[in-house]
Amino acid sequence: MRDWLAQRAASTPDAEALVAAATGTTWTYAELDEAVEKMAGSLAALGLSTGDRLGVFLDTRVEYVTLVHAAMRLGLRPIPVSDRLTDAELAPRLERADVTAVLCGAATEQRAVEAATTDDDGLAVPVVSLDEPQWKRVTHLRAVEQTDFEPHDWDRSEPLLSLFTSGSTGEPKLVVLRVGNVLSSAVTLGFRLGVHPDDRYLLTLSPHHTGGIMPLYRAVLAGTSVVLRTEFDPGAAADDLRTYDATGVSLVPTMLERMLDARGTLADSLRVVLLGGAPAPERLIERCRDYSVPVHPTYGMTEAASGITVATPQEAFDRPSTVGRPLVWTDVSVRDDDGEELPPGEVGELVVDGPSVTTGYYDDPTATGDAFGPHGLRTGDVGYRDEEGYVYVLNRKDDRIVTGGENVDPGEVLDVLGDHPHVTAASVVGVPDDEWGERVAALVVRSEPSMTAGDLETFARERLAGFKIPKTIRFTDALPRTDSGSVRRPEVRERLAAAAESTIGDADTTSGGDDDGVTTDTTSDDDSATADSGDDTPDGRATDGDSGGDNHTDDAPANDTPDDGSGTTVAESDDTDDDTTTGDTDSDTVGDTDDDTTTGADDTTAGADDTTTGADDTTTGADDTTTGADDTTAGDTDDPAALVDGDNDDDPTDLGIGESADADDGA
Repeated sequence: MRDWLAQRAASTPDAEALVAAATGTTWTYAELDEAVEKMAGSLAALGLSTGDRLGVFLDTRVEYVTLVHAAMRLGLRPIPVSDRLTDAELAPRLERADVTAVLCGAATEQRAVEAATTDDDGLAVPVVSLDEPQWKRVTHLRAVEQTDFEPHDWDRSEPLLSLFTSGSTGEPKLVVLRVGNVLSSAVTLGFRLGVHPDDRYLLTLSPHHTGGIMPLYRAVLAGTSVVLRTEFDPGAAADDLRTYDATGVSLVPTMLERMLDARGTLADSLRVVLLGGAPAPERLIERCRDYSVPVHPTYGMTEAASGITVATPQEAFDRPSTVGRPLVWTDVSVRDDDGEELPPGEVGELVVDGPSVTTGYYDDPTATGDAFGPHGLRTGDVGYRDEEGYVYVLNRKDDRIVTGGENVDPGEVLDVLGDHPHVTAASVVGVPDDEWGERVAALVVRSEPSMTAGDLETFARERLAGFKIPKTIRFTDALPRTDSGSVRRPEVRERLAAAAESTIGDADTTSGGDDDGVTTDTTSDDDSATADSGDDTPDGRATDGDSGGDNHTDDAPANDTPDDGSGTTVAESDDTDDDTTTGDTDSDTVGDTDDDTTTGADDTTAGADDTTTGADDTTTGADDTTTGADDTTAGDTDDPAALVDGDNDDDPTDLGIGESADADDGA
């Protein structure tokens, strides 16, 4: 089959395909198709061809939409990654994915180059930028002369794209999603929600999550429109719903709460608010009921190409804890440790099967074998189904942390802390947080008393994305352990939860000795955004991008994913007494030898469209929910007629890319 955009443009060329939320600029399917054709020609001129794996390390912009469809036209397999990653986090992902080239923008170029640089200062793979390059070794896609190419003829069994997860061991797994997976997901979600010809879907989530990229595929299949926000701001996003008469949006609970706080309720035009990425508090569901917000709690994961279950608003109001019933063609069973199916009401592991579920992870037969069995994908999520078939997700079999809809693997954080020369042991857990659901917290044994939590935070900041940095750090003489030597994680969590609530001068001590400790409670808004740039045309406009580090626009409001600010709260550390508790094996502790093994699919995605609560790597949709008001773009015009002028920077046919103004990426 031809790429879906080509078929859609042939079917409804004059239908609206895309709207830039920041400017109101619109593109028809015919105009978007022309931009895609030219971008595909430029990519082909670089030597990229069918089957090549294109790493996409790019801030959210309208150009991203062009790229997704250009890749499908040429037969490339895009591998989007978060634009918030550090170069140290990006490098192993590029290697793991066997990418042929890396596509970046001004906001991500420096980190892309550093991640791709070899020991002899060469580049392991070519780095290509949509914007004017800052490095001589980087190719500017706009400067590449287009070449003719043969559009790829797709088969349903072929890999369409791959998305990373961060598995329970901290090693990211790469989910291979085939044409049939994505097509099945789009169709089944359409069956549940309905599709109207005039639907407009407000996209606020990063395209490196299924919640951000699946709406792009769904829209061309259905012939509907996407309204793209390059950054998330609660009030502005709520206003966009009204301004553009949006009928759908994908959000995580924190995003929805902030939008309601900012505007009271949401637009009357809305038919669907897909809510996922983290459990929705009952108070939020009740608030939606009281203000007539059509909320659809969902459960999904990257391995299922998006949603697995979806509840209707009435089902959610009647049963505030449910994530609904399975979508058509999707089987959800609850099984015990032996794989036997459990009856309604009994708690076990959720196992998922169906045509939207991937067949495995890229080049990882061990992980694939561990996660997939005769009944389908073992999600690693614990829950149950009631007598009427409604699904309830209770918790996770592993100890991953879901903070603001973002998945954090404690083992990855622990590895970074353990690399500090003054850390002799540590344990990393998630503790309750009213705003983010959970926050990352660490109990640390230090060898140098002069080391502060601020020192450790600075060390971590250079090696981890902002949302992964511990917001609470507490020092102790020794970690609480069982007789067998395992860290007692419930006690660690209890101590750190108390520490997270402490304020300056509060002493949180228990019997036994106490160590001079510091609790950091970082609450500023750095790094909590999806570093989305303000590009507002498929051909690449000016960007105000976040490098994934600590730079945001001055007027950026509070972010909607966990922040990584530097505010610190001084408190007395926990003592080292060993009250007995249930002993958990723990793979997330420096110096521990026992592993906390887990089955399960890694990366339950969420956020709306791919809403999830569970499975290793619960992702969210709001991927990187960003703060910041709409970006304005140089050369933008609200007159669609002007798009045919080749000299206009808003022309989506101008190679599908364009010159970008200098981006503030802090590089």
